[in-house]
Amino acid sequence: MGEQALFSINDIVLNRLKLRPLLVFDRVLRCQSIARAARELNLTQPAVTKAIRELEVQLDTELLHRNNRGVSPTEYGVLLGERVKSVMAELRYLTDELNTFKGGISGHVVVGTQISASSSLLPRAILRLKATAPRLLITVREGPQDYLFPALASGELDLVVGRLPDLDDPFTRKLPLRHQPLYRNSLCIVAGSRHPLLAASALTLDALQHWPWIVPPPDSPARRVAEQFFVDAGLAMPDNLLESLSLLTNVNLLVESDCLGLMPLQAARRFETAGLLAILPLGEVGPPAAVGYSVRHDKPLTPASRKLIDYLKQVGQDMQESAAV
Repeated sequence: MGEQALFSINDIVLNRLKLRPLLVFDRVLRCQSIARAARELNLTQPAVTKAIRELEVQLDTELLHRNNRGVSPTEYGVLLGERVKSVMAELRYLTDELNTFKGGISGHVVVGTQISASSSLLPRAILRLKATAPRLLITVREGPQDYLFPALASGELDLVVGRLPDLDDPFTRKLPLRHQPLYRNSLCIVAGSRHPLLAASALTLDALQHWPWIVPPPDSPARRVAEQFFVDAGLAMPDNLLESLSLLTNVNLLVESDCLGLMPLQAARRFETAGLLAILPLGEVGPPAAVGYSVRHDKPLTPASRKLIDYLKQVGQDMQESAAV
């Protein structure tokens, strides 16, 4: 009897729930503000509030905590938010498959990236894909691994391109992801193209410690490489540090100041060629790390995602061959 009642309740909820309030709820969660969500959705604040209230009535539970600083999800709101992400991802997959079936490659690919791939690998692959499928929309989101991989697992991202995680990393091992290496890339030490150290006749590691440094945040795998570099050099970590994973911020800091920093070698070469940065002649820092792409192993890829991966493999092969020359 109890089981039949449960199915009855579930049927009622499924019949009453509509997609639009769910989409509104997802945007409110992303914005953490009803006013901001209303602006982005081109709706009035009362319309957004009404949609959220409809969901709360239908589910018979409070979904949001409201305060002067905005809104935050209740424990039920967190659960619903995760499910809505999955629903939106499935709808996007379905749309892409239907569009492909009707008239060739189109749709929407959402890619997460890190610095190691955002300077060469991903842009080149995107340009090749757009040359063959100009109607395909590609959205790129940059961030650290602890944001990108959970977003990939939940369906918010179709794939992640960049430095692959360590095989024994407990954070990523528990996620349903598959990682495919394309080539290996090392870190190097970079400075602005007019840095005083570039005039030194014989540059030594000791000279690096007295300059301000840009380093990855403590939760980044690259931070461990940076710390190990100073240990291996017999130096203490510099006490004048900036922590940043923003490629644009880091490049501008290096150009406009006497900061030093670590950067993936492929990215550094691009900025050195452009005359913005210089690679200090001190060799590579740390062991080479695998760069490639990550996807979910429990979900099929959309046709558009598969095509982007084909071009990632092509560009990765080109970069591997050029590095060997």
